Amino acid sequence: MNMNDVVGTHDILFVTLDTLRYDVAVEELAAGRLPNVARVLPNGWEERHTPGSFTLAAHAAFFAGFLPTPAAPGRHPRLFAARFGGSETTAEHTWVFDEPDLVAGLRAAGYRTVCVGGVGFFNPESRLGQVLPGMFDEAHWSPSTGVTDRDAFGNQLDVAKHVVGDLADDQRLFLFVNVPALHQPNWFHLDGATKEAGDSRETHAAALRAVDKDIGRLFELMATRRPCFTIVCSDHGTAYGEDGHVGHRIGHDVVWTVPYADFVLPKGYQA
Repeated sequence: MNMNDVVGTHDILFVTLDTLRYDVAVEELAAGRLPNVARVLPNGWEERHTPGSFTLAAHAAFFAGFLPTPAAPGRHPRLFAARFGGSETTAEHTWVFDEPDLVAGLRAAGYRTVCVGGVGFFNPESRLGQVLPGMFDEAHWSPSTGVTDRDAFGNQLDVAKHVVGDLADDQRLFLFVNVPALHQPNWFHLDGATKEAGDSRETHAAALRAVDKDIGRLFELMATRRPCFTIVCSDHGTAYGEDGHVGHRIGHDVVWTVPYADFVLPKGYQA
């Protein structure tokens, strides 16, 4: 897709399903348990490698234009890139910006840039938690959109609805949503699971199914005004005991391998 034809004509939605594992994403989609995702991904998830093994590192790279890299060998042209000499992944169809990050680049191109945060790196109560949201014109986070709220994604959609409703019709929007449901703790998404037993691959999958129930509403919302170019991906995976590892910020395949998709929602899309 030629991103030079997209920027300025489409709204842009970027959703990170924080901590989602590639293998779980593929299994749940193949089993028919993600109907809303299936409608927009007729060819399934794309296997990619993340540029960072935890949220802060991955998103810093994403906002610099370095999205997850296709797993197949080769040089892979990027959708967005900051202008700098010697780039081997800036191609004819890449949208190139002069600003230091994608958010600032889209702002300069006339977009209203809005962040709806989820995990702790978007919590402005700490100075570190202000870094990523501080890139945006408008940033939202509260405990109700954070990792400990079972309904966090639904609460994020309520915020997004207000954001879209407050915009002038001719105002382009770049909406970024960091979905926290897959991140620990996620045990409460599986009926019968307990806090004492903790998170597992099964509760991780249940969290993804919970997200799928609501994500169609987000797609519909973002397609109400004009076509919407959409990216949905994970920022990193996480380990549940593989080779003795638990968690992320480690160099394990279940952490580095992530699901990715991009597509255009036509105006008036209905889930």
